[in-house]
Amino acid sequence: MGRILAALLGAAVVAGPAAGQTSAVPPPLSRVPADQVPLPPPRPDEAKGPAATDPAVKEPSGKEANPKETGKDAAKDAAKESPAAPAAEPAPLPPERPADLPSGPAPTPATVVPDDTACLRRLERLGVKAEPVAPLADGLCGAAKPLRVTALPDGVALAPAATLTCVAAEALSRWSTEVQVIAERTLGKAAQTFKIGGSYECRGQNHDPSAKLSEHAYANGVDVMGFTFEGRAPVAVGATREGTPEAAFEAAIRARACGFFRTVLGPGSDAAHANHLHLDERERQAGHRLCQ
Repeated sequence: MGRILAALLGAAVVAGPAAGQTSAVPPPLSRVPADQVPLPPPRPDEAKGPAATDPAVKEPSGKEANPKETGKDAAKDAAKESPAAPAAEPAPLPPERPADLPSGPAPTPATVVPDDTACLRRLERLGVKAEPVAPLADGLCGAAKPLRVTALPDGVALAPAATLTCVAAEALSRWSTEVQVIAERTLGKAAQTFKIGGSYECRGQNHDPSAKLSEHAYANGVDVMGFTFEGRAPVAVGATREGTPEAAFEAAIRARACGFFRTVLGPGSDAAHANHLHLDERERQAGHRLCQ
């Protein structure tokens, strides 16, 4: 048996690695004492858990926290820490009324005193015959400086005379010059007389006592019923037959009136204006005109 082991050992020596070759068997590790083994690097601070002294860290009590109670506590803490909302300031009072402002109701057309100096000069240059009359006052109706107009440019008479403000008298006078041109073109004759149905009258619109006051109540409106001519039949508003020269005359002068008056009403507007042209100078917002 000893011989066999010796033979095997000798074969292993002969079969070992050749010269210059490294043996595949690693050398035996040297044993390092335990006290000389290097320790691992220290754990970073941010990787550590919360310190036991952190007030947010509580020692486990063995009882799970109630999420509802936790939410209530958080809401209470937030309410204590958040600043109180400022109290609502009282609404500011309106400024005091200046002592020099007039008190009482707003002035009406009947109480406004216009400066008619320039208007009267224009009427004179147009050849209008008018004279001042006493101020008109009847409740809310009236006019501070009315005129009694008896004749328009070119000697056209008003029958009867009209009581109007200077503004309305000027509009009627300037429109009358257009009427004369249209009359000569369509009828071959100039008008001699304007037949007046009404001027100043303290009443509501369309003679309705419960309606808003008419411009007639301020001497600011006039109703023209028709026209007379020399050598031909008169023309009555609303009585002309369609297709005739009289109808063409009436339509043309009505259209031109919209350039001088702020309100023009006549046949077809309503039943109250079926037989005359209502012309007035009612002021409206943004210069709006009513032309029907």
